Amino acid sequence: MLACSDTDRMQGGTILPDDVELKAGDVVFRRGSGFTSQAVLLAEKGGAYSHTGIVVDSAGVLMIVHAVPGEPDCEGDEDRVKMERPEVFFHPMRAQQGAVYRHVDSCAAQQAAIRALQAYRRHPLFDHDYDDTDTTSLYCTELVVNAYSQTTSPLKDVRHQHLHLVGFEADCILPSDVLGCKDLKQVTTF
Repeated sequence: MLACSDTDRMQGGTILPDDVELKAGDVVFRRGSGFTSQAVLLAEKGGAYSHTGIVVDSAGVLMIVHAVPGEPDCEGDEDRVKMERPEVFFHPMRAQQGAVYRHVDSCAAQQAAIRALQAYRRHPLFDHDYDDTDTTSLYCTELVVNAYSQTTSPLKDVRHQHLHLVGFEADCILPSDVLGCKDLKQVTTF
């Protein structure tokens, strides 16, 4: 993590319950309260979550890799794929609600976690165009779906939504589209 990261200075808990045991490959969701979260929730038309990431094993420590706008590690830093401790991902300043989902194939989950960690290590920027045909930059659900697409059991039935908002139009994958995947089973919501 960068020395200038404000995530190291975050104090005051997490909404992630103490008894939740994360595993590499778990897909995690959160509902944020910021402007971007509200825009995603508006696009979701009643969806429960505005952001997603994937749990990885980084040298024996479970972390969450996710692509997020508006949470720079340093002032002036560009939006990019990040890796953070679960308590930072689910910090109350960033998350009002959360969920953990697990792939039914534990081998595919392990493979997806490795792919997500490899994506993080490339340091791609956040994909503000929401173009999942180009993986040189990534948005949150694109990261998760792409990581699983490189496994023996890709996520099936993941839909794309056509969004038409003021000043923005794109076909993209929303958190509810990932939630609708039959390969993922709910571990917990909180």
